[in-house]
Amino acid sequence: MNDAILSNPKATRVKRAAALIRKKERTAQGRFLVEGPQSVRELLVHRPRSAEVVFATMGTEPWQHEVDRLASDAGVVLERVTEEVLAAMSETVHPQGVVAVARTDESALGDALAGARLVAILHEIRDPGNAGTVLRAADAAGADAVVFAGESIDPYHPKVVRSTTGSLFHLPVATAPTLADAVDAARGAGLRVLAADVRGSELLEARSEGALAGAVAWVFGNEARGLSAADRALVDRSLRLPIYGAAESLNLATAASVLLYETAFSQRA
Repeated sequence: MNDAILSNPKATRVKRAAALIRKKERTAQGRFLVEGPQSVRELLVHRPRSAEVVFATMGTEPWQHEVDRLASDAGVVLERVTEEVLAAMSETVHPQGVVAVARTDESALGDALAGARLVAILHEIRDPGNAGTVLRAADAAGADAVVFAGESIDPYHPKVVRSTTGSLFHLPVATAPTLADAVDAARGAGLRVLAADVRGSELLEARSEGALAGAVAWVFGNEARGLSAADRALVDRSLRLPIYGAAESLNLATAASVLLYETAFSQRA
């Protein structure tokens, strides 16, 4: 740990970290920001070799000692900084006392899907909160990988990283240039490709037929437009969740959570 407290928000290393808020800089540097004690803790526990530096304020918060110890055990540089410096490199208005810089050790698509039984494919998902919540739900449901396809938001966007609350570091995350590439890779890995779509057949019918019991990759489309006819033509089957009440529909993250868990239940029955 560097004993000196970094207090200049205009220091070169502060500006370099702050630049990672922008996708162009994340791509150029091959790095991204991890904000908050929960996410930084999960990074240091599950992907310590990806962590490059941890910037933390000098405080007495309950997480402080654990993060310090984990950084030390992993051989990760720990820098003490002022609140002003932390705010300069954080996207949030009120940083939670710690920010880490990590390398984007993205999984190759084929490697991420090899041997997988449950996968979430996000196609043109634009909202970072939705993307992060689906990734977190996939992690909780025991999924083996998450794929960001086409023009989906960057999985290392700061808001996506925060909304996963550490799940980003628990399972392989890959990208695919197009939905067709993701579907082809999933089929090549032996997965049946299902799409969540309001124009599909009933989920309960498919479940009773055993369609969810095997290896499955779920495709979730854009929040506003869903999946196009061309997108639906790529998958093996489209399914819809039943609506029993008066709600017009479920939002993307909720529907994805239900479908991933339904599949997890069927695979474990």
